[in-house]
Amino acid sequence: MFFQHDSLDIAYRRPQGAVTAGQEVTLCARISGMGGQVFLLLQDRMGERLLPMWPAGDRFETSFFAMGEPGLMFYCFLVRENGRDYYYCGSSGKGELREGRGPLWQITVYDAGFETPAWFRSAVAYQIFPDRFCRSQSAPMALGAAQHQRMGRQVYLHRKWDEEPFYAPHGGNRNYAPDDYFGGDLNGIREKLPYLQELGITCLYLNPIFEADSNHRYNTADYLRIDPLLGTEADFKALCAEAGERGIRIILDGVFSHTGADSRYFDKRNRYGNGAYHHQDSPYYAWYRFYHWPERYECWWGFDTLPNVEEKEPSYGAFIHGPEGVLSKWLRAGASGWRLDVADELPDCFIRDVRSRVKAEDRENVLIGEVWEDCSNKQGAEGRRGYVDGFELDSAMNYPLRTGLLRFLKGEEDAFDLEGRLWSLMENYPKPFRDACLNLISSHDETRALTYLAGGPDRFTATRAEQAAFRPDAGALARAKRLFLAGTALQMLLPGVPCIYYGDEVGLTGGGDPFNRRPYPWGREDFVLRDAVRTLVGLRRGSQAITAGHLRMGALSGQCFALIRYLGEECVVLLVNRSPVPVTASVYPSLLYKGEDGSVPVPLAGEYTELFTGERRRARSVFSAPVPAEGYCIFRKETSL
Repeated sequence: MFFQHDSLDIAYRRPQGAVTAGQEVTLCARISGMGGQVFLLLQDRMGERLLPMWPAGDRFETSFFAMGEPGLMFYCFLVRENGRDYYYCGSSGKGELREGRGPLWQITVYDAGFETPAWFRSAVAYQIFPDRFCRSQSAPMALGAAQHQRMGRQVYLHRKWDEEPFYAPHGGNRNYAPDDYFGGDLNGIREKLPYLQELGITCLYLNPIFEADSNHRYNTADYLRIDPLLGTEADFKALCAEAGERGIRIILDGVFSHTGADSRYFDKRNRYGNGAYHHQDSPYYAWYRFYHWPERYECWWGFDTLPNVEEKEPSYGAFIHGPEGVLSKWLRAGASGWRLDVADELPDCFIRDVRSRVKAEDRENVLIGEVWEDCSNKQGAEGRRGYVDGFELDSAMNYPLRTGLLRFLKGEEDAFDLEGRLWSLMENYPKPFRDACLNLISSHDETRALTYLAGGPDRFTATRAEQAAFRPDAGALARAKRLFLAGTALQMLLPGVPCIYYGDEVGLTGGGDPFNRRPYPWGREDFVLRDAVRTLVGLRRGSQAITAGHLRMGALSGQCFALIRYLGEECVVLLVNRSPVPVTASVYPSLLYKGEDGSVPVPLAGEYTELFTGERRRARSVFSAPVPAEGYCIFRKETSL
């Protein structure tokens, strides 16, 4: 008995990947050695049904229309032969025949009108943790610290820029507190705009910049005021204006699932007056979920310094996403979008209201969510989340991609695992969403890529003292840099928006928080690494094939991965080899058949030049080239230059 279906092959599933509401879908299967009835078992929100499949040449086939509204559909195949039922099941790609039910293939259905901003889909982003990027010449550090100190807050100022961030209790405190500052500010970012422009950056994502009692500022104290340690509202407007002149847009971090306990709204320390903690008649009282006022209240992950808010409270909604609310204030001041912190802890209705306000200010504004898993089938208290449906997020931080890239490069998974991870996302995400995903390798919440690839301690199991003590030897660091550049090459050529975490491009290392938030190493940069990253960024920005073209990709072996981007006659070939020995890799485009572009011919024939070495090679129906150990090569057809 033989049964085959491949959800990533256009010969078996048309169209490929996610579909729009009401779109016709055709599914096929090759069958031999059995003579029973063949059905498609289809599930959607209306329930489960069997659709008969009919012979069509050497296969069986059936068609149906996707649901009329966004959501998920699932399917497998059923064969009834001689009174027995057999199921052919899978989750992505090919499946297996079994006597009991197994996993189901997913079809994501999204709104036909879903669009994401074109400028963002072609952007190269750069994430900045504001306190640690650059301290301006006219630094507000002392004045800003004094303002916080006058309110009774503890503020510790580092004298030297290259000191280690505090990671243990200090100043006589029993517990660690993120109250040490290096003085990075908005004007410091503005002073470095020429550097960012030269690097090829077109979008800045800033971690929180609003007043707060911490250096990370995820415990907002005042949504309407720039933290005085960072500058003023005028400084923010000046930054946005000059960045815009240089072709760089700015995205802000919105922390709307909770506030700080030490805030204008909750005011546990009674610094502001009229906060919910001390006044039940406070205008902010209904914003919080008190179990027993004032001492018992719902907190973010149990931290009593972070009281959760009630996002469905009308007065809170009006404050955040009303016509004159927080979102509009800072968009009108010059921002081009928002990143929603812990989007999976915000109700769908709140995210939809946020989107409506963001788009009302400008359809080209972007809305990004912090979601760590596959966004298409994420479950929450409300059931399946609607992030990708077309009414909520434009984009998400692509942590699944980061996991796949780093695990492959480090040798924890092979190239076939990477291929599976990437195609699963490609299959489940609507194209507008997929092309706008923020593709990151490091972030403020994760171990930096170089530390991970150099064998750094696990941030979940190692103590902070152990993480602080880790320093990779020269050999491990050199290897990590080679692999990091290979990962950056993949990041630049894959669909989505590549995002560089500040300092990664010049060799900054660090484990978990706060070590991944070390100051940018001005004066101690690895310029060789930086120049390589800049070249990769330049390739992406100068190639229509990369930013808007077709894609073929897949494993050539357990150690090697290939990726082809092409459009018209332009063709770019990336080969990655994570093994410790050089290899010669050969790419047959016909073997990289998966996805919506599997039937779009690749204009492979021609003369190619390697991006860094200038090596020239000719290709006809196959492309072959040597790939260095723990490295990569990128060839571009000369006719596309």
